[in-house]
Amino acid sequence: MAGRINDDDVKAVRDAVPIDAVVSEYLQLRNAGGGNLKGLCPFHDEKSPSFQVSPSKGLFHCFGCQEGGDTIAFVMKIDHLSFSETVERLAAKAGITLRYEEGGYNPGHQRGERIRLIEAHKVAAQFYADQLGSPEAEIGRKFLAERGFDQAAAEHFGVGYSPAGWDHLTRFLRGKGFSDKELILSGLSQDGRRGPIDRFRGRLMWPIKDVGGEIVGFGARRLRDDDNGPKYLNTPETPIYKKSQVLYGIDLAKKDIAKISRAVVVEGYTDVMACHLAGVTTAIATCGTAFGGDHIKILRRLLMDNGSARVIFTFDGDAAGQKAALRAFEDDQKFAAETYIAIAPDGMDPCDLRLAKGDEAVVDLVQPRTPLFEFALRQIVTRYDLETPAGRAAALDEAAPVVAKIKNIASQHEVAVQLAGMLGILDTQFVVRRVAQIARWQRQGGERGPGRQQPQRTYDTPAPAAAAPGPALNLRSPAHRTERELLKLALQRPELVSPAFDAYGVDEFTAPPYAAVRQCIQDAGGATGAPSDYLDAVREAAPNDSVRALVTELAVETIFAKTVDEAYAGDQLVTVRLRAVDRRIREVQGTLARLGPNGDPERLAAVQNELWVLTQYGQSLRNNGAAAL
Repeated sequence: MAGRINDDDVKAVRDAVPIDAVVSEYLQLRNAGGGNLKGLCPFHDEKSPSFQVSPSKGLFHCFGCQEGGDTIAFVMKIDHLSFSETVERLAAKAGITLRYEEGGYNPGHQRGERIRLIEAHKVAAQFYADQLGSPEAEIGRKFLAERGFDQAAAEHFGVGYSPAGWDHLTRFLRGKGFSDKELILSGLSQDGRRGPIDRFRGRLMWPIKDVGGEIVGFGARRLRDDDNGPKYLNTPETPIYKKSQVLYGIDLAKKDIAKISRAVVVEGYTDVMACHLAGVTTAIATCGTAFGGDHIKILRRLLMDNGSARVIFTFDGDAAGQKAALRAFEDDQKFAAETYIAIAPDGMDPCDLRLAKGDEAVVDLVQPRTPLFEFALRQIVTRYDLETPAGRAAALDEAAPVVAKIKNIASQHEVAVQLAGMLGILDTQFVVRRVAQIARWQRQGGERGPGRQQPQRTYDTPAPAAAAPGPALNLRSPAHRTERELLKLALQRPELVSPAFDAYGVDEFTAPPYAAVRQCIQDAGGATGAPSDYLDAVREAAPNDSVRALVTELAVETIFAKTVDEAYAGDQLVTVRLRAVDRRIREVQGTLARLGPNGDPERLAAVQNELWVLTQYGQSLRNNGAAAL
């Protein structure tokens, strides 16, 4: 096996790949002020963005779940990679060739598992794409042409063809240096009686990419009558492919989803193609599974859950499509975005609609018209006999909780009135009161979901992680608040507090977590003349992950000043030092009281002299500010 990656190469990778560019592949970022960016945290569910990125420092931190670190830490966490796999992946993106401590350059077969599986899929995708032009693939080209897709469309979406033989791809990948174990693990091959054989044979192939643009699996469409397999066959669950966590087309759609705050969820690969070619470039689809909670998490990070965000579901008009729509509604409250349903005339899907009526009909189809909750209500109401009082009461019992879940209170009231009309209940206020009562019960007794506000903290600025043993921080304390500001300055703008800061003792920071951070800065060589890798050195000096997380948090958090300059830095330096002096004065005064007038004259004189010096120094700080430091 190769040795550890050369430290200089790790640093080169870290510096070469901007953290905001990497994070933006997974979620939408917006200006947070102070040069920082913010978005919805990809590591926990939240309604308001508490995830911040500092491009200038190459760090991220979530003030909600306390995850934080640099570019490498982000990719490791979000893609479940090892350190070496992450560095190798980022190095490939930056065009950096890595060196390993045991000598030489790292050959492909020594790379991490995930990197190898991704590479196998990349090679397989090109193989399939090349095969689409073969004589055998005529049936595949005909399938595409009949649905309005030409060669350019196939190339844009990477559509390919898997030969009908037993092991064409398997032999090809072996020739590229992939082992049988890797081929089985990737899902590209499967065990046969005489060894691995191709999983996909004689089918039209769609590469499935994750939100970062890496190919992680394939969707395969049956073409021949003698193929006894399912109509669509997808990659099985693998270390890199989880069907509940991927959305076909997300790599192509993510920028426009974030830009216009709208996503269109369709049912199949050809529907995604039809929508994109018609100009609906925010279309995506699930891959062989129902739209669920993990898919919602992906979209929420791109939509940022602002008030104008829209998610439009298109389903076939048949019973299966209606059932899918109702399943989607069950997860509706996980969105802050408004959700709608679009069903084409005659039950056509977007691909059929484009063929029959053209691109404009597809664009018109996905214009928000019917809210998903309204569709769900109509499906509920049609199941009851509304001609009888018992039927109307039963329909109300099932439908009222649906209305109570509507986020907007004004809309909730309006829909409750509509529900009364749908049920034929003349006393509309009875229905309105019933819905409002259920809504209160849901708010008071229901479990807290991602759409619910979390309890407000009892202090004024984001709370740090528990960084070291000691009492919890109370940022209503002026001392703690100023110590935090000074540490932020020392980490973010060390030139403004140097060289005075390096003369401050660890004991001048009264909060144990902040004292731990001060110790890290000292162990890293201090803030004076901070080198380019200063923050990395401070984080490396942390004794544990909790302290390291607090260093990251303080390095990312906005400094609370309109103008961050030497004057502001001087104020924080003086305040922290003055409070330390005042504390020491109180201690010395206590010592004098204990000694009393009859104490040892020499000891008494020394203590009185210290008190005089401290008092003079404190007065000088009050009169002269930073000049007295």
